[in-house]
Amino acid sequence: MNHAIQIEHLDFCYGTKQALFDVSMDIPALQVTALIGPSGCGKSTLLRCLNRINDRIPGAHVTGGSIKIHGIDVMRPDIDLLKLRRHVGMVFQKYNPFAMSIYENVAYSSRIAKIKDKAKLDEIVESSLRDAALWDDVKDRLHDSAFGLSGGQQQRLCIARAIANRPEILLMDEPCAALDPLATLKIEELIQDLKKQFTIIIVTHNMAQASRCSDKTAFMYLGKLIEFDDTGALFSNPKVKQTEQYITGSFG
Repeated sequence: MNHAIQIEHLDFCYGTKQALFDVSMDIPALQVTALIGPSGCGKSTLLRCLNRINDRIPGAHVTGGSIKIHGIDVMRPDIDLLKLRRHVGMVFQKYNPFAMSIYENVAYSSRIAKIKDKAKLDEIVESSLRDAALWDDVKDRLHDSAFGLSGGQQQRLCIARAIANRPEILLMDEPCAALDPLATLKIEELIQDLKKQFTIIIVTHNMAQASRCSDKTAFMYLGKLIEFDDTGALFSNPKVKQTEQYITGSFG
């Protein structure tokens, strides 16, 4: 199997408080990997290590181990963080469009990359909105404010913005937490389409969502990786008692 990400014996701290303990897992390319576990178990911390967005938090640091993306250790001190974050896109829990038009939200990263050709920008915006299943909804109002969209549409716009520069990996931190059931269903369907092009890692508190959306699932507890397996196997026949207790609702 082709692995997009290899995490080996990762330890991570916020100041003196350790948040991740000896986490190791190989994340397959062009599949959806879900991270599940109770609040505070380390799943969002792990996700944010993958594009080093945790670096923005004072005192946050890796104390051991490595994360390799296609063989390159992204924890190296000389890594280009802007390049890394173009390669590893991210969608947050609360949809957060910029205070600009729908078009400019999607074109933003291309303009930062100094792409000025209007035909090229138009192509990027349209293809990204199509990939995010939003083009038909917005093609006649591209220059209207993004804030005029519904919550589900705003989240799909944020996905379009994240994939506009064609990252290989897409991180999603509880992308449906602020959405209603219908909007959630659309995002879940979208994830299935996007995995044809992108390796996706999703943090979710919703175990039914993990079982519907993902190919692999990792269960975390108190900063440790308890079990990592094919989603069907983990939910139907967990190998670790603690996993079984969590997914059956005995704790968490």
